Amino acid sequence: MSAEFAIVYAALILQDDGIEITADKLSTLVKAANVEVEPVWFSLYAKALAGQDLSALLMNIGSAGSAAPAAAGGAAAAGGAAEEAAAEEKEEEKEESDDDMGFGLFD
Repeated sequence: MSAEFAIVYAALILQDDGIEITADKLSTLVKAANVEVEPVWFSLYAKALAGQDLSALLMNIGSAGSAAPAAAGGAAAAGGAAEEAAAEEKEEEKEESDDDMGFGLFD
Protein backbone atom coordinates (compact mmCIF):
# COMPACT_ATOMS: atom_id res chain seq x y z
CA MET A 1 0.00 0.00 0.00
CA SER A 2 1.33 3.44 -0.84
CA ALA A 3 1.89 6.05 1.82
CA GLU A 4 -0.61 8.44 0.26
CA PHE A 5 -3.39 5.86 0.24
CA ALA A 6 -2.72 4.95 3.86
CA ILE A 7 -2.98 8.56 4.99
CA VAL A 8 -6.11 9.21 2.92
CA TYR A 9 -7.78 6.10 4.30
CA ALA A 10 -6.85 7.17 7.82
CA ALA A 11 -8.35 10.61 7.18
CA LEU A 12 -11.55 9.03 5.89
CA ILE A 13 -11.77 6.85 8.99
CA LEU A 14 -11.35 9.88 11.23
CA GLN A 15 -13.94 11.85 9.25
CA ASP A 16 -16.40 8.96 9.37
CA ASP A 17 -16.08 8.76 13.14
CA GLY A 18 -16.43 12.53 13.51
CA ILE A 19 -12.94 12.94 14.91
CA GLU A 20 -10.76 15.96 14.09
CA ILE A 21 -8.03 15.17 11.57
CA THR A 22 -4.61 15.85 13.08
CA ALA A 23 -1.11 14.68 12.25
CA ASP A 24 -0.91 12.63 15.46
CA LYS A 25 -4.18 10.82 14.81
CA LEU A 26 -3.23 10.11 11.19
CA SER A 27 0.12 8.77 12.36
CA THR A 28 -1.52 6.53 14.96
CA LEU A 29 -3.91 4.96 12.44
CA VAL A 30 -1.23 4.43 9.80
CA LYS A 31 1.15 2.86 12.30
CA ALA A 32 -1.64 0.55 13.48
CA ALA A 33 -1.98 -0.62 9.87
CA ASN A 34 1.77 -1.38 9.74
CA VAL A 35 2.41 0.99 6.86
CA GLU A 36 5.67 2.95 6.81
CA VAL A 37 5.19 6.63 5.96
CA GLU A 38 7.61 9.53 6.30
CA PRO A 39 6.52 11.79 9.18
CA VAL A 40 6.30 14.91 7.01
CA TRP A 41 3.27 13.53 5.15
CA PHE A 42 1.12 13.46 8.27
CA SER A 43 1.46 17.17 8.90
CA LEU A 44 0.98 18.02 5.22
CA TYR A 45 -2.26 16.07 4.97
CA ALA A 46 -3.48 17.34 8.34
CA LYS A 47 -2.94 20.96 7.27
CA ALA A 48 -4.55 20.37 3.88
CA LEU A 49 -7.61 18.70 5.39
CA ALA A 50 -8.01 21.01 8.39
CA GLY A 51 -11.51 22.44 8.42
CA GLN A 52 -12.54 20.48 5.30
CA ASP A 53 -15.65 18.34 5.15
CA LEU A 54 -14.40 15.22 3.35
CA SER A 55 -17.88 13.85 2.81
CA ALA A 56 -18.89 17.05 0.99
CA LEU A 57 -15.70 16.90 -1.09
CA LEU A 58 -16.40 13.31 -2.08
CA MET A 59 -20.01 13.99 -2.99
CA ASN A 60 -19.22 17.06 -5.12
CA ILE A 61 -16.29 15.77 -7.17
CA GLY A 62 -17.93 16.14 -10.57
CA SER A 63 -20.01 19.23 -9.92
CA ALA A 64 -17.15 21.75 -9.81
CA GLY A 65 -16.29 21.36 -13.49
CA SER A 66 -19.84 21.75 -14.74
CA ALA A 67 -20.65 24.74 -12.51
CA ALA A 68 -17.90 27.01 -13.84
CA PRO A 69 -19.19 27.34 -17.43
CA ALA A 70 -22.76 27.83 -16.23
CA ALA A 71 -21.71 30.79 -14.10
CA ALA A 72 -20.18 32.57 -17.12
CA GLY A 73 -23.57 33.76 -18.42
CA GLY A 74 -25.60 33.41 -21.59
CA ALA A 75 -23.69 35.98 -23.68
CA ALA A 76 -20.36 34.36 -22.94
CA ALA A 77 -21.80 30.97 -23.77
CA ALA A 78 -22.94 32.18 -27.19
CA GLY A 79 -19.49 33.63 -27.88
CA GLY A 80 -17.90 30.42 -26.64
CA ALA A 81 -19.92 28.35 -29.11
CA ALA A 82 -18.52 30.38 -32.01
CA GLU A 83 -14.99 29.95 -30.68
CA GLU A 84 -15.52 26.20 -30.33
CA ALA A 85 -16.70 25.95 -33.94
CA ALA A 86 -13.61 27.85 -35.12
CA ALA A 87 -11.37 25.60 -33.01
CA GLU A 88 -13.00 22.48 -34.48
CA GLU A 89 -12.39 23.78 -38.01
CA LYS A 90 -8.72 24.37 -37.19
CA GLU A 91 -8.41 20.86 -35.77
CA GLU A 92 -9.98 19.38 -38.91
CA GLU A 93 -7.59 21.35 -41.12
CA LYS A 94 -4.68 20.14 -39.02
CA GLU A 95 -5.82 16.53 -39.34
CA GLU A 96 -6.18 16.86 -43.12
CA SER A 97 -2.69 18.29 -43.46
CA ASP A 98 -1.28 15.38 -41.45
CA ASP A 99 -2.74 12.91 -43.95
CA ASP A 100 -0.72 14.36 -46.82
CA MET A 101 2.78 13.67 -45.56
CA GLY A 102 3.96 11.67 -48.53
CA PHE A 103 3.78 8.23 -46.95
CA GLY A 104 1.09 5.91 -45.78
CA LEU A 105 0.69 2.98 -43.52
CA PHE A 106 1.32 0.39 -46.24
CA ASP A 107 3.85 2.27 -48.43
